[in-house]
Amino acid sequence: MKIDIRSFEYVEEFKYLGTNLTNQNSLQEEIKCRMKSGNACCHLVKNLLSSTLLSKYLKINIHRTIILPVVLYGFKTW
Repeated sequence: MKIDIRSFEYVEEFKYLGTNLTNQNSLQEEIKCRMKSGNACCHLVKNLLSSTLLSKYLKINIHRTIILPVVLYGFKTW
């Protein structure tokens, strides 16, 4: 596509501000990607979450501050 003196390439999908955008405006791939990222975060902190030294309150705070933001980043645009 050419607008004035600039030309733009047509692509099926691209990543913008950490979010995958597709030409079909499909959210399935973005949601799958977010779930994979959330699972990776959960795996990284599983030793903390399974520790008997930490209180339940602290484990909930770890979940809210580390895992949920990764999964829910950009959800308002979905």
